[in-house]
Order: sequence, then structure tokens, then C-alpha cells
Amino acid sequence: VQLQASGGGVVQAGGSLRLSCAASGRTSSTIAMGWFRQAPGKEREFVAIINQSGASIYYSQSVLGRSTISRDNAKNTVYLQMNNLEPEDTAVYYCAGRRSFYSGTVIPTRAHEYEYWGQGTQVTVSS
Repeated sequence: VQLQASGGGVVQAGGSLRLSCAASGRTSSTIAMGWFRQAPGKEREFVAIINQSGASIYYSQSVLGRSTISRDNAKNTVYLQMNNLEPEDTAVYYCAGRRSFYSGTVIPTRAHEYEYWGQGTQVTVSS
């Protein structure tokens, strides 16, 4: 599976962005998809995950209530709508995929738990 993230940019605090992740090489509906972000000097941080059908979703506390993850399996694309952005949201955002929504009985929030990765798209929020 190849993943291609896009949609990043520069936005003022309080603004919105929608990131997209296009999958190819394998039908994206067969894999759970997630978003991570990495700010300079920090570890890669889990943002959200959505299961194959889109019925199950989980967000990190840092974006809960401000972001919405969704998917369009007909387009093999996953989206991350981010609203009310804050300077702390500045990071490179990566989309990632894995074969199952759960890791055992827990939500996978660590980068090494994901098998497929996109190249990242930069989001910069100015104050």
C-alpha cells in the first residue's frame, strides 16, 4: 500500500484545514487508517484512527472536538478535517495504515504499530 498525504499549509490560529491521504496499491477499504503528527524535536504523536468501514473512530485528547477523521472508500481516500487550529498543532502530519483497527484489545497509538506510511504534509499555524 502506498499512501500520499496532501492538504497541509499555513493558516492563522482559529482557522481550518482538511488533509487528505490517497491510498494506492491495495484497496484502502481493507485497512484501518490513521493520522500522526510530528513537531520539531518531538516524537511522532497519534492523532486519530478510523476503521475500514468508517464506523469506528478514535481521537487523541489533543484534537478531540476540533478534528474529524473520515474516509471515502470509493476514492481510496481518508480525510482529517481540523478546525480551530492552534499554534501547538504545527507539525508534519503523516497518514498511516494497518490491517486492523485494534491492536489486540486496545487502540494502536504508537507509530511502530502501523505498517504503511505516507510522506507527510506540513501544517503551520501562526498566532
